[in-house]
Amino acid sequence: MLLAKSIISEIINKLRISLPLACGLFLGFSIPLFSQDNSPYSRYGIGDLVPTSNISNRSMGGISAGYTDALSVNFSNPASFSGFQAWKEKKSNKLSSGRVVLDMAVNIDNRMLRDPQKEQRYTASNALFSYVQVGVPLRKNWGMSFGIRPISRISYKINRYEQLTDPVNGTNIDSSITQFEGDGGSYLGSLGTGLALYSKDRKGLEEKLSIGINAGYLFGRKNYMTRRSFLNDTVSYYQAKFQNTTNFGNLSLQAGLQYQLPLNKKIMLTIGGFGQLGQTLSASQDLVRETFFYDQSQGQLRLDSVSDLRDIKGTIELPASFTAGFVLQKFAVPNKEGGWMVGIDYSTQPWSDYRYYGRADSLRDKWELRLGAQISPVPQRSYFTNVSYRFGFFLGPDYIKVGESLPQFGASLGLGLPVGISRQAPNQVTFVNLAFEYARRGNSTSVLQENLFRVSLGFSLSDIWFIKRQYD
Repeated sequence: MLLAKSIISEIINKLRISLPLACGLFLGFSIPLFSQDNSPYSRYGIGDLVPTSNISNRSMGGISAGYTDALSVNFSNPASFSGFQAWKEKKSNKLSSGRVVLDMAVNIDNRMLRDPQKEQRYTASNALFSYVQVGVPLRKNWGMSFGIRPISRISYKINRYEQLTDPVNGTNIDSSITQFEGDGGSYLGSLGTGLALYSKDRKGLEEKLSIGINAGYLFGRKNYMTRRSFLNDTVSYYQAKFQNTTNFGNLSLQAGLQYQLPLNKKIMLTIGGFGQLGQTLSASQDLVRETFFYDQSQGQLRLDSVSDLRDIKGTIELPASFTAGFVLQKFAVPNKEGGWMVGIDYSTQPWSDYRYYGRADSLRDKWELRLGAQISPVPQRSYFTNVSYRFGFFLGPDYIKVGESLPQFGASLGLGLPVGISRQAPNQVTFVNLAFEYARRGNSTSVLQENLFRVSLGFSLSDIWFIKRQYD
């Protein structure tokens, strides 16, 4: 009880400084800095799936199953929460101090859409909030994390022009324009914990088994709108609109494990896995069909409501998911040896089980293979010898199926840039993480080919908390 009070008191004191910064960045990044996004594929399922790992992992192709770092939050696998640094009092099991991590990031996406059968291209850019996560050590080998991050995004706007003809004699009658528009997405607010159990092998090296669980609330909105107008100089037609707005949410549960096996005193093998069972989201839907006209001063005004149905209850069924992989790591030694890390992940999710109000969508089962590596030079006084250099790639079909399946692959590069220590805060450690990602969805046989270039900027700030004040 005293330990819990001590932790809560320390968190409140520290968050008076760090929370305003985190909230400011969250609010700033939740609102697009500039928005011109248009991804027609986000029409299907729950939208475009955003990256499910932090900036460090993204720059290594997205590997996360076996990744553990005390200076960042691997929110993909809750078993890694046991790795936050904590120190015990001498001759006691009480927490004396620990390193708490604030991890947050923003993305800048640039998309290019291209019709393989035509020369037309469309480009769009968007800057968006990526995640805010806090990692807190509770005891040695036991930690927790909480935060919020997006799961998917819906953003598209398409115009289709048609020439209407008389079905009897085939003569042209009128022209029409149909606008398809959608927005929304989903978010996950979560709280998780991870616990590690140690044992020693015959050589006296410590093996560690970590287990973790992440509980949260998954919520979001899907807003689809279709407008149809006739283009005629002499006859005035009513314009029609169909709008489908769905709000959904429910509890979400994820579990993970990691097993660290030291091969010798310098090299560690970590095998990990995480996943979740299928879940059912409670949903509420509004369906509106109406005619309207556009006024320059007042905007869109309703003329007549053809149909207006509100609060239609239903469910959205999401499929289970599972990821497994490993990381092989050699630790750097200051002024002596450099370090490196290599890892592989494999993930799978049967999206053919997805149901929206009992109906299937144009989706297929998804799998993805991710490979990544990190190189750390021999740490010396030179700044660039303390930088981590990362790279990786991934491949696998997208979960959307329009016509033929959509092959998807990508590559990434990244840097872990340490920030100098201040004399006023000698215990603070800050890293600026950069990731550059390229991904392509579709090929020459697809309806649309989409190229994505993403620049991600992350900040990992940590400080030692729970230090007992001493007075002379």
